[in-house]
Amino acid sequence: MEKEEFFLKRIRELANLSYQRDIVTFSDFLNLNEQNMVNSLKQQFPQVIMENFGGYENAERQMVAFHPDALAFTWEYPVVCLKIEPKSLKFAETLTHRDYLGALLSLGVDRSVVGDILVQENTAWFFCINKMTDFFLENLCRVRHTNILITRVNDPDEFPQPKLESMSGTCASVRLDALIALAFKTSRSSMVSFIENGHVFVNGKLITSNGYEPKEGDIISVRGKGRFIYDGVSHQTKKGRCSVHISHYI
Repeated sequence: MEKEEFFLKRIRELANLSYQRDIVTFSDFLNLNEQNMVNSLKQQFPQVIMENFGGYENAERQMVAFHPDALAFTWEYPVVCLKIEPKSLKFAETLTHRDYLGALLSLGVDRSVVGDILVQENTAWFFCINKMTDFFLENLCRVRHTNILITRVNDPDEFPQPKLESMSGTCASVRLDALIALAFKTSRSSMVSFIENGHVFVNGKLITSNGYEPKEGDIISVRGKGRFIYDGVSHQTKKGRCSVHISHYI
């Protein structure tokens, strides 16, 4: 509880500072639960606009910008994208998201300075707070036993796009518990605890009701499981079940 109270105090400070000095202030990268806590404070600061961004569209870990409603100048998020490649493909290991995250955190940095990490074949991209760019460029030399090259990505067109895998199936109704069970190939009952214990988010908003009905295009995230897009219902089967389509982030 103390950790949450400290976090909310920091968010209030950033919002007040933005309003009082007429400037833009930024949080670190926030996880889904922290983003949800920020959203719960928006009504307390009607004079301040709070916007999220994680370096690319629909990023999971995002930074929050606070700025006055009548701000007159343009600004940018202090987010940088860095690319990691093996020095030699011949001697490169097969590396996972966990391997890259472990290498970054082993440098002694806090998780809050690093955003999403996207892995595609032998390459990874990660987003970080701009003040950490030089540190990573100078100190990140190896991931597990693989020697790597790390470079800054300056052209937004070079930013990676998450890969999606489509799947379909049937469920009795378009309820949150049913969709999650279908997405992760398990029973509805096993997903109830995830929902009730605050591990499920729809478009970054915490949802604790099993019967919540997502809308087409919603992004559903389950902590410890992954996330997917609910693409909608294509038709009803002869038995009255809903044939639904979803797209998994992989």
